[in-house]
Amino acid sequence: MRILVLGGTAFLSAEIARQAVAAGHDVTCLARGTAANPPDGVTWVKGDRALGAAAFADLKGHWDSVVEVSRDPVQARAALDALGAGTGHWTFVSSCSVYADHSVPGADESAALLEPLPAGQSGTPETYGESKSAIEHMTLAAVGEKAHIVRAGLIGGPGDGTDRYGYWPARFAANTDPVLVPDIPDDATQIIDVRDLAAWILQSADQGLTGTYNALGDVVRFEDYLTESQRAAGNPEAVVIRPAEEWLVEHGVDYWAGPDSLPLWLPKGHDGFQARSNRAARERGMALRPWQETLASTLQDERGRGLDRDRKAGLSRDTERKLVALWRREQP
Repeated sequence: MRILVLGGTAFLSAEIARQAVAAGHDVTCLARGTAANPPDGVTWVKGDRALGAAAFADLKGHWDSVVEVSRDPVQARAALDALGAGTGHWTFVSSCSVYADHSVPGADESAALLEPLPAGQSGTPETYGESKSAIEHMTLAAVGEKAHIVRAGLIGGPGDGTDRYGYWPARFAANTDPVLVPDIPDDATQIIDVRDLAAWILQSADQGLTGTYNALGDVVRFEDYLTESQRAAGNPEAVVIRPAEEWLVEHGVDYWAGPDSLPLWLPKGHDGFQARSNRAARERGMALRPWQETLASTLQDERGRGLDRDRKAGLSRDTERKLVALWRREQP
């Protein structure tokens, strides 16, 4: 296939380009390349999508497949206008953040969506779900008969720049200090390996699969994930401190991601956020490796990047030690 990846320098889009080259496809990446270069073997067309239609001026000919990962509706609109008529298959990597309700475990693709951003409005981090919803709507309107909408969940695996899934195995591997953990043993986690997601996107393009699908891993209990993190890190006897969720909130620990957070911990009312149905995608060929393999690969990547580096998600060592000491002082 002649494939155009709109991106190709970061995490998922880079993995798609890498796998496509390895499979023998003719791959072009449109990217600025300010943070990284696309993988070896692709044709790299440098372009800044902030320039609108001008960004696509050097892209010529028919594309068997276009892969779009944008979160900005303005840029996505420009790409559809410039390239939609000249492609045979269009993949848009959306997100399960488009859903309006995250409280129901097992919800499928028929669940209600957030209202899309108004036409012409650029996305922001605060309107991520609404932005992806807007791009879904415009993609279906422009190229619906050849559109594959991929609603990804949390993506993990080697190269994850968000630092979320790798926080816990890296934390157990870093040292033997007590580890502060939210008391949520039965909560769901749901991760898809970046390599599996990229493989299914390319397989679907090759087969001409269209429609909208949740692209998610299988559900794993938080406690099972935590235990496997300890085992993989070689620290199964780690001392684990489990304050109540209310105590963590009271002392400034954030949910899910970002500085001073405990990754994968979610607020009440999000029982379905990491427990959506992946049945439709599974039935259409999405293959998932064992989650333990993803965790082991993630830990290997974490070790290579440095267990004590500054992270985008999780507690700093200093903050964790202070919280552990405070919690212990408060115990009767």
